[in-house]
Amino acid sequence: MNYFSSDFKLGILGGGQLGKMILAETRKFDIQTYVLDSSDEAPSRFGSHAFYKGSLMDFDTVYQFGKMVNLLTIEIENVNLDALDKLEAEGLPVFPSPKTLRMIQNKGKQKDFYVENNIPTSPHQRFVDLSDLKKSIEKDELDFPFVWKCAQFGYDGNGVKIVRSAIDLINLPDVECIAEQMVPFKNELAVIVARSVSGEIKTYPVVEMEFHPEANQVEYVICPARIDDKVAQKATDIALQVSQAFNHVGLLAVEMFQTANDEILVNEVAPRPHNSGHYSIEASYTSQFENHLRAILNLPLGNTASKVAGIMVNLVGEEGFSGQVVYENIEKIMAIEGVTPHIYGKRETRPFRKMGHVTIVNEDMTEARKIAEEVKNSIRVISII
Repeated sequence: MNYFSSDFKLGILGGGQLGKMILAETRKFDIQTYVLDSSDEAPSRFGSHAFYKGSLMDFDTVYQFGKMVNLLTIEIENVNLDALDKLEAEGLPVFPSPKTLRMIQNKGKQKDFYVENNIPTSPHQRFVDLSDLKKSIEKDELDFPFVWKCAQFGYDGNGVKIVRSAIDLINLPDVECIAEQMVPFKNELAVIVARSVSGEIKTYPVVEMEFHPEANQVEYVICPARIDDKVAQKATDIALQVSQAFNHVGLLAVEMFQTANDEILVNEVAPRPHNSGHYSIEASYTSQFENHLRAILNLPLGNTASKVAGIMVNLVGEEGFSGQVVYENIEKIMAIEGVTPHIYGKRETRPFRKMGHVTIVNEDMTEARKIAEEVKNSIRVISII
């Protein structure tokens, strides 16, 4: 198949910032792109050859979109899987496959999958709704504290809450959910695995994630992780085990906990480019977005090693600001050597909304971390008052 400068059409379900960054790579290779998203303001609306507005959860919309392209991929998991099943049955290559997405889309099924495949993960219980969970507490079958997660459609701190007492249950939605045992961990780690159609596999270095205490969003992604080599090897081996079990095509971001006694437990996965790999645009020989393309098109995978230490700082909307976005002090951070901002193109900001990220590259990790702190304290994502 000739993908380059040809009539080949790649379809992407989802037009957010991940789609926008995939499109930068398709531009590099001159591959035609069609994008479907529900918003007129989607970041991918300008970078694609054809942009269509429509619901990713609507069967007919997704099916008809799929009929226009030669290969279909995703940048978000919440898509209509029945439409993907039909398209795949009719011969359209869909990566990752709807079968893989079905196991990942529901967090309860995802956790069960780890248990069935002997993949280390924290103990969990599944509940059909909130009242089912409350009954379990009344019967002393579930103890405080625990981590509550809605089974579907949660993301970036939405749909996740630490429940320490009955008071914390008051405002939770009445949806299918899981309760996970609290894990005393010292690090949150991630490994991105790239796997091509023909089965070639490469892993990116283990990264370490520092989270915002209230928003449950990643503030910093640090590559390489500041951990012992043996722990890094264990994390990589488990990520490969997870990748093999899912038998996915494309990227799989495996998020993990490093416990107090250096056990590695899988938290959850994302079958697409991921926040934990954004540093790779500047710091790696091949970015995660390019390797996602290479994997789904069954081209040789690129070198996943880092050229230099990299830290990614998330740019999220500041508390107390909603409306037309303003990036305050962006010129100040751009004057610092090794600093590259990525602005996603969302015009409206609101508290904790992901609006962009900044990559800091430096040969000295300590220096990179220091600059990351300076960037974080300088740039503000606010709105026109």
